[in-house]
Amino acid sequence: MNAGVIVVGAGPTGLMLACELALAGVRTRIVERRTEPQPDSRALTLHPRSVELMDQRGLADRFLALGRTVPGWHFAQLPTHLDFSALDSRHGYTLFLAQARTEALLEERARELGVEILRGHEVVGLSQDGDGVEVQVRGPAGVETVRARYAIGCDGGRSRVREAAGIGFPGTDETLTGVLGDFAVLDADPAVLGAARASGVLVAPLEGGLTRLVYVDPERMRVLAREPVTLEEFRAALIRICGSDCGIAEPRWLSRFGNATRLAESYRSGRVLLAGDAAHIHFPAAGQGLNTGLQDAMNLGWKLAAAVNGWAPPGLLDSYDEERSPVGRAVTENTEVQTLLAELTLVPQYQRPAAALRELFDELLRMEEVNRKLAAQVSALGTAYPPASPGADPLVGARMPDLGLTAAASEAIRVYELLPQGRFVHLDLAGDPELRAAVAGWGSRVIAVTVTKRDDHADLEGVTEVLVRPDGHIAWATRTADLAARRDERRAALTAWAGTPS
Repeated sequence: MNAGVIVVGAGPTGLMLACELALAGVRTRIVERRTEPQPDSRALTLHPRSVELMDQRGLADRFLALGRTVPGWHFAQLPTHLDFSALDSRHGYTLFLAQARTEALLEERARELGVEILRGHEVVGLSQDGDGVEVQVRGPAGVETVRARYAIGCDGGRSRVREAAGIGFPGTDETLTGVLGDFAVLDADPAVLGAARASGVLVAPLEGGLTRLVYVDPERMRVLAREPVTLEEFRAALIRICGSDCGIAEPRWLSRFGNATRLAESYRSGRVLLAGDAAHIHFPAAGQGLNTGLQDAMNLGWKLAAAVNGWAPPGLLDSYDEERSPVGRAVTENTEVQTLLAELTLVPQYQRPAAALRELFDELLRMEEVNRKLAAQVSALGTAYPPASPGADPLVGARMPDLGLTAAASEAIRVYELLPQGRFVHLDLAGDPELRAAVAGWGSRVIAVTVTKRDDHADLEGVTEVLVRPDGHIAWATRTADLAARRDERRAALTAWAGTPS
């Protein structure tokens, strides 16, 4: 078998990446060891930036139709929530949507784009040379070799792709475990569930009449994650924690999870790259894992497609690791902080100072500036990549806001409505009659539009032109009014990001 790119793993990250590659015309095949989609959902939310990514590809309505929006989210289970609604986004909320639903929607989209998904196929070996990779895949017909230009490991924390590529995965082993359970039956008395929440048990309604309970049991928080969870253990722990077993019955899924925290030494080794849990694992504090993986995929997809399609400028594919590895480190660090804030309250000798520390953090969260800063980090709306060159406009690397614009013939559009094809979007806010001719050399890689702003945005005050990357981040911006200077800057920016014009 042959493919342009082999994606290993059909979770949210692998599916999102395959969609991005196929959108750019790259022949893509996913291999997945499971024979069926995973029915249980460890993750339950899409944070604001992830919803924005779906909006940029014209998919947001599919997700919104199946989910429930929540304007705030927790940080370390503190009483004061992060206020996503105060952030600069049309999607200032968390979308409560089970991971299984997210995967189903992404698989539907992948198949629409012609991605081949091979279930029941497990990677058992991988090697690479200067021209490509060879992946040994064991399927129903035995072991066969798949040849591709690149292979991407989206195969989780125990990634075989990462191990085969020799990429280190340093970090810390688990020292703390929590337990979750999805139940068809429980006591719906508000007083009972209120007491559970007050005692630190997370109670979340799921679709299909299920309810999820999540807790950390002080008496069993050092039990290894691989030890199975029983209904009897769950009931006994709830009684210890909140004085009632909450009437739980008919468990549909019981699972234990740990706080092992690791970050790949590099997200790339030659023609092998990593994304999602294959690149970073951590305790599921604030629900950031799935979302970080989706954003890895969005960053990598267009860059890898550029390499496969032959127009990537020097260093473009390397910038994936340069941009996303620091994000992975920031996520692992903030989840470690949140986990510590919770864990200390469970250790008898630290309970009093831990309570004071949590009160201090909660007081800080009530400060608008602090709340906004942490909300921007957890939601990923605050993610900005370092500029490639000194002296760049402060906007460079930041996410492009979804401004309302007016184009030719007074057509009202939004910025994100220009991004579904996964191309660069060049916005001319000052008017250059030669704009289309100037960018013609980049062909279908760049959409050029002369527009005026309908929405005011302080950060874009005085900006005359802006180049938006396919992933919605700003590649280049200028505030100069000198037309000749703008044209020179524009050509340099387009060449640096979209390759040499034909």
